[in-house]
Amino acid sequence: MKVAVEGCCHGELDKIYESISYLENKEGVKVDLLLCCGDFQAVRNEGDMKCMAVPAKYRQMQTFYKYYSGEKKAPILTIFIGGNHEASNHLQELPYGGWVAPNIYYLGYAGVVRFRGVRIGGLSGIFKSHDYKKGHFEFPPYNQESLRSVYHVRNIDVFKLKQIKMPIDVFMTHDWPRGIYHYGNTNQLLHKKKFLRQEVESGTLGSPAAAEILEHLQPSYWFSAHLHVKFAAIMQHLAKNNAAPKITKFLSLDKCLPHRDFLQIVEVADRPGSSEHLEYDPEWLAILKATDRLQKPSCKFWNPPQNNGLHTRWDFSASEEAMMEVVSDLSGDLCIPENFSLTVPAYDPSHPQPNSHPAYSTNPQTTELCATISLTDIYAIAGRGGQSFEEEGASGVTEEEDEDNQSTGSIDEPSEYPTDTSVLSSSYNPDEITIEDEWDEVEEGVGCTEEKWTDAVVPEGRVGGQDSDRDSSPSREMAGRLSLPPPCVALRSPLSLSLPPPSHSASLSQGSSEEEGGFTLARVPKRTSGERAGPVSHSGGTPRIKRRNQSIYTAAEDEESEGLLTV
Repeated sequence: MKVAVEGCCHGELDKIYESISYLENKEGVKVDLLLCCGDFQAVRNEGDMKCMAVPAKYRQMQTFYKYYSGEKKAPILTIFIGGNHEASNHLQELPYGGWVAPNIYYLGYAGVVRFRGVRIGGLSGIFKSHDYKKGHFEFPPYNQESLRSVYHVRNIDVFKLKQIKMPIDVFMTHDWPRGIYHYGNTNQLLHKKKFLRQEVESGTLGSPAAAEILEHLQPSYWFSAHLHVKFAAIMQHLAKNNAAPKITKFLSLDKCLPHRDFLQIVEVADRPGSSEHLEYDPEWLAILKATDRLQKPSCKFWNPPQNNGLHTRWDFSASEEAMMEVVSDLSGDLCIPENFSLTVPAYDPSHPQPNSHPAYSTNPQTTELCATISLTDIYAIAGRGGQSFEEEGASGVTEEEDEDNQSTGSIDEPSEYPTDTSVLSSSYNPDEITIEDEWDEVEEGVGCTEEKWTDAVVPEGRVGGQDSDRDSSPSREMAGRLSLPPPCVALRSPLSLSLPPPSHSASLSQGSSEEEGGFTLARVPKRTSGERAGPVSHSGGTPRIKRRNQSIYTAAEDEESEGLLTV
């Protein structure tokens, strides 16, 4: 099946669907599924915008509310994960996933679903060491700390994902797995994004949690975003148990803007005879059910159970019996019900309410799923004690640790389990400041013309102020026998955290190889946006720098530094 993969959405659903339609008409293909890799911005109204970690003057409604209200319907089944620019109060309603609008499905904090027999998993948020061991305690109205900690990855969700034993086809994270850059064209990456060099050379770029998941799950495809650059890699995992070594094809894409490689069509083999509906995954539901009691909406640190003599149980993987039990709970019907409903009023352009406050609501989808398979709605529990949790959380993070002001979130932890999370990367935060020439991204656009990838063209239209940027907030942190999922070899225990760079990593060319990358080619002619490009000036020999948050949502500045129009 044809899968469209999109990088950072930033609320630009209209433009993304228009771009897919353009590709379909141009290339004579039919896209079956859209995967969005975070910064989706499912903003329903003005109150939701206040729950999004971007400067107030750059908060814009964008187009999602039209799909939420029913004014429009997504033309393609869309599955997405959360990033670090989200209406967090909305996504928190769906901790186990659910519909945010008809035909648009959120995977939750972590989740696995199936479409046409393809198992699709994801982990929402970005990695930040000082929040990693906490529970999901945040609750609106957020303070300055919880507004950001709410989208930080938690070890409870990573622990759940590491209980998966059956093969995963596609996995999504917003930030990159740490070390993945060694398996693609590293030199080209650093040519496009020079500010990444220090973290690449120190081995601290990316999420250590995502790296552990990658080595445990070893999916066929891994899609990411966050760094606002197109980058591909092929990672061959170490062979285990005399089985053939598995290969993961990694692809990260840019943000949705003209001149940017934000969209790519990938051919993923589906399984004939499988359901045409989005389905629950029985192994994942069994894991959720088994680990339910481990969840606590507290900001206190929590360590996963281990086989160290201190825990009566440390293996929460799903048995065949447990999987059959959840199938029975669902009355044998794995199809995810299309039970979307509005939980707060949608934005009305004719009656704006700029002074509205963030809304809290439990979601009937979560309530129904929790009742069906005996799960706990952790957002509802956080709401009952929300104020005390928020106050406790605020005191647990110092100003120096604030993600938007200081570190990249890189740490030296060898795994998710150690308790020392204080060692942060010393590299500067490229989301806090930006050189005004946008790191010579004109050269970045030229480089893209040499790559053998699908180049989509964004239909020309109004460019809003929030068409913007890389990381307005901040930091680049750092088989069983059951026949329901198609059979394959059971996945094995996780490897070490660090991804050893192959000896030829500096010169790899897989990133631009259609044959090696395995991604469908759909070459589309590039065209210019017709926008006036202005010169970039500098005073003296040193480039001027300014706060990232003052420019990331200014599309015009981004576009002035680009020379080509690609998706």
